[in-house]
Amino acid sequence: MKKTVKLSSALLALTFGLTACSSGNSDQGADQKETNKGDSSDKKVTIVYARGQDSTKATEKVIEAFEKAHPNIKVEFREMPADTGKQHDSYVTMLNAQSAEIDVMDLDVVWPAEFAQAGYTLPLDRFIDNDGIDLSKYNQGALAAGNFNGKQWALPKFIDAGMLFYRTDLVPQDKVPKTWDELLAMAKQLKGTGGTKFGYLMQAKQYEGLVCNAVEFIASYGGKIVDENNNVVINSPEAIKGLKKMVEIVKSDAVPSNITTFTEPESHTAFIEGQSSFIRNWPYQYALANDQTQSKIVGKVGVAPLPAGDKGSAATLGGWMTAINKYSKHPKEAWEFVKFMTGPEGQKISAIYGGLAPTLPELYKDADVLKANPFFGEQGFVNALNAAVPRPVVPNYPEVSEIIQINVSKALAGELTVEQAAANMEKEIKAALNK
Repeated sequence: MKKTVKLSSALLALTFGLTACSSGNSDQGADQKETNKGDSSDKKVTIVYARGQDSTKATEKVIEAFEKAHPNIKVEFREMPADTGKQHDSYVTMLNAQSAEIDVMDLDVVWPAEFAQAGYTLPLDRFIDNDGIDLSKYNQGALAAGNFNGKQWALPKFIDAGMLFYRTDLVPQDKVPKTWDELLAMAKQLKGTGGTKFGYLMQAKQYEGLVCNAVEFIASYGGKIVDENNNVVINSPEAIKGLKKMVEIVKSDAVPSNITTFTEPESHTAFIEGQSSFIRNWPYQYALANDQTQSKIVGKVGVAPLPAGDKGSAATLGGWMTAINKYSKHPKEAWEFVKFMTGPEGQKISAIYGGLAPTLPELYKDADVLKANPFFGEQGFVNALNAAVPRPVVPNYPEVSEIIQINVSKALAGELTVEQAAANMEKEIKAALNK
């Protein structure tokens, strides 16, 4: 119980990491439109819910429970690309055309302000007030990521932080590496043992996941990309040292030779097939690794904070939120699904079947959630969340992210030195922020 209380406190303390950007005004009359679109009737309504690839049973179970509680609403699941950049672009293309083909969508924590400003999403405040939703029960940092210009545009579905998962049958708990150098040495040593092919897995393809991994290396050595005052500080000795360690690991024989093609699905699949001793991934990895229908390493997985650099351990703080398409023809029914999925019942299902860390701290005391995710109550999990740091908090994040992706990818491929990549990023990010 002490551990779960500590975890709740740790989550509530993470407000610094998810603060949404705010500039501009994108209401565009949505408040007036939202009550006119919905029609409360007994007829069967189908809404379309879009989110990225789900390798667990969580989405299926949430929809099943919702439809049972709301027999007049059918939810059609539309799987979006696993690559978050491609998912973002698919949404933008669709919503720029004012398409009503989806009703509810999951958003990365760095998107709500952008989507609100562009007029893609409905403000949820009237729905929240009408149904008496107590927002104080949410992790306030996660909640803040969906708040823009004083309105709530999305509700938090789950919270994420990068973590180190390891094979407990190969790595004793007292031998879990504490630093990147220790990890690299042990990954090389364990490669090939216990049927493994690799020592370490990560996400190194040119996409948003690469930014998350890069942030962790940079921050663990005391560097930042953009500081709290919006100064671009990527071209610093600390940031360069962190990126050099990332390049060293990516170029080592401890990782797959094609690691620069790995996103979450490629890395988590290799891990649950028993191909690696270590993996950097999000909390859902635990549930996936213990799914008897697809994992070969059930009961053999531990979790710890990511290894430390000179300044300690750092984990990219992430998570996903849920919003309603401004152009939805069924906003009332869409709200019912958002309310269910981001509420206690939906988040509990997601935690049990998907290993997703709730944004409602009360669920960390739930016996069923802890039974399915024992590591939610472990100190390693708490410590990993405590090490969380945000990605650059800037109004045009997608553009900044692309700059980071391109330059870090070139450094990993040997097309640029780390020093050249850092200098490029400094120049290009400054130009992007000064537009």
